[in-house]
Amino acid sequence: MTLLELTDVTAFYGPVQVLDAVSLSVPDGGAVGILGANGAGKTTTLRAISGTVRAGGSIVFDGKDIRGLRPDQVAGLGIAHVPEGRGTLGDLTVRENLRVGAYKRKDRKGIQSDIDYCIDLFPQLKERIKSNASALSGGEQQMLAVGRAIMSKPRLLLLDEASLGLAPSTAKTVYEAIRRLRIESGIAMVVVEQNANLAFTLVDSATVLETGRNVLTGSSAELKGMDEIRRAYLGG
Repeated sequence: MTLLELTDVTAFYGPVQVLDAVSLSVPDGGAVGILGANGAGKTTTLRAISGTVRAGGSIVFDGKDIRGLRPDQVAGLGIAHVPEGRGTLGDLTVRENLRVGAYKRKDRKGIQSDIDYCIDLFPQLKERIKSNASALSGGEQQMLAVGRAIMSKPRLLLLDEASLGLAPSTAKTVYEAIRRLRIESGIAMVVVEQNANLAFTLVDSATVLETGRNVLTGSSAELKGMDEIRRAYLGG
């Protein structure tokens, strides 16, 4: 079953067109990567899905055209967005940030159970549970941003540059936890990532964008086998 389908999506910042007929399909429970250089339109594609940028074309989630919905309406349908830069609430504690992610939920026992799951998923947060988010390291803030997103119990997770600014060992730890989350929860994912080696440990397939257009789409194995992909994104 297809959970998310983008067809000929366009997007604009003011009069400037950033996306030009981008298409993307995400199966229920699947994980799809978006690769490309800076300015290719990767982040804008996620913003078009989450309703934070003006978009044209068709964006269908679980059979419903969501283009034109407000970001809170999109989130209410089961789409959680972890933006580039993490966006944690610095003046709130780790526990409070996690609870913010569950602000629309009424099941108190379920919320506590999911906080415990987030701490199990990211053990580094356990000792920081009462610390303000502003006191966390970059890696801990990224873990918290992912944890807060999954507290809403989404069906689709949009991840934007989860490894950005992290030491390689920390980025690997974050991706290992996200991989575990995918296996255990069945959450579908759209993953924007500069580090294609990390992305390919998580996604089943990917599309490559150049100047707002799809130029290559294939399975992870197919793309990793292409010389141009290895040279541009895999250090080969």
